Amino acid sequence: MTIDKKYIDHFITVSSKAALASSYLVGKKDKIAADQAAVDSMRAELNKIDMNGKVVIGEGALDEAPMLYTGELLGNKNGPNFDIAVDPVEGTNFAANNLPGAIAVIAIAEKGNLFNAPETYMDKIATGKIEKGLIDLDYPLKKNISNLAVFMNKDISSITACILDRPRHKKIIEELKSLKVKIKLITDGDVLGALYVSDPKYNVDIFLGIGGGPEGVLAASALDAYDCHFQGRFIFDNKRDIDDAKHMGITDLNKKYELKEIVKGDSIFCATGITTSDVLSGIDIKGNNYTSETFVTHKSSYFKEIIKRTNHIKEWFLSQVKSGKKKKLTKIQ
Repeated sequence: MTIDKKYIDHFITVSSKAALASSYLVGKKDKIAADQAAVDSMRAELNKIDMNGKVVIGEGALDEAPMLYTGELLGNKNGPNFDIAVDPVEGTNFAANNLPGAIAVIAIAEKGNLFNAPETYMDKIATGKIEKGLIDLDYPLKKNISNLAVFMNKDISSITACILDRPRHKKIIEELKSLKVKIKLITDGDVLGALYVSDPKYNVDIFLGIGGGPEGVLAASALDAYDCHFQGRFIFDNKRDIDDAKHMGITDLNKKYELKEIVKGDSIFCATGITTSDVLSGIDIKGNNYTSETFVTHKSSYFKEIIKRTNHIKEWFLSQVKSGKKKKLTKIQ
C-alpha cells in the first residue's frame, strides 16, 4: 500500500505553518512558548486533513495536554488511517536564543507502520547507502570508521562524523580524534544531525551517538527514502522506562532495530526550517508574506526535495501577533 501523493502538500502546509507560528517567538528566550505556538498550529492544520490520524510519537502523555500527546486522534475522520510522529520544534533552545537549526518536524505512515518509540534515549548510527553488514552498532567504533573509509574509497582522516556534544560522548569523541576523523559537533537537534548523511553535499559521512528515541524514528522516516543505513537501540536504564517499554509490548530491551523495523511501508516526512541551518533556510517574513523551506520525502514516489514556498499570512494571524497574543496562536488559518 502507498500513501496518496496529495498528502505531500498537506503535510508541507502543516510543518511550514508550525514553523511560521514558532518564528514569532524566535529570540524571545522562551522555548516553551516557541514550542506551544508550533503545537497549536500543527493541531489546527492536522484537524483539517482528510484522514483518521493517531499520534504515536508526540510531546507527552494525555495528562500533559495541550501538547500533541501520544494517542491523540487528529484529522476530520474522513480518509485513511495514519500513524503520526511529531516534533513541533526540534531545537527549542535554538528557537529561544535565535540560533541556527530549529525545525518543525512531522512524519506519517499507514496505521501500524511507525514504531511507537518510548520517550527514552536511543543509541543510533546512520550513514548513506552502504553494503549490508558494513556498519553496525555492535562493531567497535574503529571497525565502523575503517569499513566506511574503505567502502567510500577515502582516507580515515577524510571521514566526517556528526555527534551531539554531550558529556556522555566524551570517550567516542576522544576516539574519533585519535583516529584523525573530522568531527561535526552539534549542541541539539539530532533529527537534523541524522539528515546530514542523506546527501554528500552536507559533508557528513556518519552520524552516531545517543539521542532521543522518538527523534530516531523521525530521522529514520526521512532516511528510508534515501535508502540510507540506520540502526537504533533503546536505552532502558530505570524502572519507569522499563515498565513503559513492557506496557508498549517491547519484550527484548536490548534489541537492535534496523530501519525497516522502525518504519514499515510508505511514509511522508516534512521538516521546515524555523531558524536557518546548513540544510534549511529559516522562516523569512516580508510584509504579509512568508517564505519557508521544507525538507520533504515520500518514499513510494521517490520524492526527495527541499521545497521553497512563499505564502500569504492570513489577517487573523497578523492581528494576533500585532496585539501581542503570540502565545495563543490556536486558530492559524
